[in-house]
Amino acid sequence: MDLRFSQLANVLINHSCELKKGEKVLIEANNVDPVMVAELVKEIYKIGALPFVQISDSRITRAVLRGMSVDLADLMSKYATQRMSEMDAYIGIRGGNNSFQYNDVSSDSFHIYDTHYSHPIHHEIRVKKTKWVVLRWPTDGMAQLAKMSTEAFEDYYFNVCTLDYGKMDRAMDALKALMDTTDKVKIIAKDTDISFSIKGIGSKKCAGRCNIPDGEIYSAPVKDSVNGVIKYNTPSIYDGISFDGVELTFKNGKIINISASNGMTEAATHIFDTDEGARYVGEFAIGVNPYITEPMGDILFDEKIAGSIHFTPGACYDDCYNGNASAIHWDLVLIQTPKYGGGEIYFDDNLIRKDGRFVIPELQNLNPECLK
Repeated sequence: MDLRFSQLANVLINHSCELKKGEKVLIEANNVDPVMVAELVKEIYKIGALPFVQISDSRITRAVLRGMSVDLADLMSKYATQRMSEMDAYIGIRGGNNSFQYNDVSSDSFHIYDTHYSHPIHHEIRVKKTKWVVLRWPTDGMAQLAKMSTEAFEDYYFNVCTLDYGKMDRAMDALKALMDTTDKVKIIAKDTDISFSIKGIGSKKCAGRCNIPDGEIYSAPVKDSVNGVIKYNTPSIYDGISFDGVELTFKNGKIINISASNGMTEAATHIFDTDEGARYVGEFAIGVNPYITEPMGDILFDEKIAGSIHFTPGACYDDCYNGNASAIHWDLVLIQTPKYGGGEIYFDDNLIRKDGRFVIPELQNLNPECLK
């Protein structure tokens, strides 16, 4: 067994979930090495907690999704509601060698699955009522996305996933305090000039509790305050479809114009037409993970890129609540490092980050060299 498996299991059980004796934890593992799942179970038993395990495969999930109906999704939700409601914690590990496995699943099937199953089970129960963490599992396919050898990617993966999250958590305190008292935010970058308010929304530190890898602090815009244009410079895979160059224009909080590269504007518009809330933003976040510097088409990594932001149409989180409800939550990423065109973030007209680096003294501990 790779000893890094037990190290990661320890992080997930004792840091991310802070599991206690007698608590129940659901492990959902999709295309994951069974040895890793077994290590999680061993770690759970060490502290006297109770493991529940579900193993799945993306090829089977695809087959189910291709025939998805409202009746099936409602029945799945009925049974999953009881199970998830019983849990104290949740660990979701997702692997797979094909990021486009669901490319031939219809958008209607995804819409049914998202609105009747995924949203009520995961957003309404799992996110709100459990201690949870989700992560990817390193595969040949992920290494290929990252343009790395499998061995090099595995080394990178375990460095990213098992860094000193306690140190990162402490370094985030000053940015959280600043976000909690900020009103106006302005984001400038190539083809981007957007402003909004986060007054009264608050912020949340993400340092290894809910996502692995982690490294972001998020808030949400006041729902009707967003105005301007943002052009995301990071490719995004959503429902098995790759989008690039997504550009959104906002007026009083609502997306009023949509474009995407490579003829994908219609497909992107279909996502933003899922429901009323899909046209409003539910999250604004700043990425700080020092080991993640390039996009790889996997959002759990890409949204943590040091020097990035993500500005997310769709549902907000309860702990940074802006009133927006939606069946979607599409994390779209803008990188502001010099390689990607640079950019600035202003809080109440004060420059806090330029070209991906924090410039005010109290935030400089979040620059990459300070977190490694």
